[in-house]
Amino acid sequence: MSAATEVGAAIALTRLPLIGAARLATVLRHHPPAEALAALAGDAPLHPMVSKAIPARERSIIRAAARRASPSEQAERCDAAGVQVVWAGSEDYPVALAADTEAPAVLFMRGDPAALHARRVGIVGTRNATAAGLATARELGSALSAAGVAVVSGLARGIDGAAHEGVRRRGGPGRAVGVVGCGPDVIYPRRHAALWNWVASVGLLVSEFPPGTPPEAWRFPERNRIIAGLSEVLVVVESRERGGSLITARMAADRGVEVMAVPGSTRCRASRGTNHLIRDGAAPVTCVDDVLTMLCLDHRRQGERPFDPRPLPVGDEARVLRACEREPSTIDMIAAASGMSIVAAALAAARLERSGWLFEAGGWFEPASSRLRRADELTDSSER
Repeated sequence: MSAATEVGAAIALTRLPLIGAARLATVLRHHPPAEALAALAGDAPLHPMVSKAIPARERSIIRAAARRASPSEQAERCDAAGVQVVWAGSEDYPVALAADTEAPAVLFMRGDPAALHARRVGIVGTRNATAAGLATARELGSALSAAGVAVVSGLARGIDGAAHEGVRRRGGPGRAVGVVGCGPDVIYPRRHAALWNWVASVGLLVSEFPPGTPPEAWRFPERNRIIAGLSEVLVVVESRERGGSLITARMAADRGVEVMAVPGSTRCRASRGTNHLIRDGAAPVTCVDDVLTMLCLDHRRQGERPFDPRPLPVGDEARVLRACEREPSTIDMIAAASGMSIVAAALAAARLERSGWLFEAGGWFEPASSRLRRADELTDSSER
């Protein structure tokens, strides 16, 4: 199968109705893109675990859309827009996201993917930032860039845009990585058109949405997990009591990423969220050296091999995982294969699913690792 055919099929898969992020990940764990599109169109066998994940009543809708898809047109559109398309398990998929249990199955990128090879710090914060908060974000972005660190942010109004503006003013060597909640060719907000095009020309724009996708509100919380996954350290500059930056901070903490926050006045609403983060254990940022020190202390996500933050399964969980590695299994099958009780097997499987070791579809459990990845990419848990 040609590379162009696979690229076109991967794009077409992201445009199918009723195929969300979780289902797309399930599909691409068992089929390469062109085979997946053919299988969903009814022209090739569908892996049993994919069939279990998609109810029959929805499969007919997906089948009709898959038959109408035009992979070659999709690939030409991306090529014309300068958009690179990669999918989980493909050679060019970012190493930083390879072991993330919520990593997008397909990514659309404009710019230079080598920007992700540098050390990476995420900077996020409120859209309704104070003048002091904007100045702090610009200073951090500039100083980190001067130190050769890539600055990851969401290119949103407020703190995000200010951080990348600081990188632009400095001019490198560290570059800007923008993770957006729309298609990589749909500039949002419009006021950031010059900044957006600059990031795409000298840094990297990343999206899980294909070209032309509008900036709908629900897409921005979704993209926050990508910011968290790409960051080695995450800095929250300003945040109110609730908001997307605190969601990103929680997602980062869940991944074992160090979260830092800029302290502020207790009388300033824009600092309430960051002050709460510090109260709950986040390290304070008083200058860029604080961030660089934290980055130097943590090298787990640096390098060519993906870092896996999941806790190693032991005891009952290890037995359940081994049972599911042999073949997709129900709780009854797991109990029989492992010699455990139904209750113990169910509890262990639930813990493994929660920690990202197992996926469940229609009552069947299977390992989270793609069956399409090359053997040399897989790490035996006994060696970790």
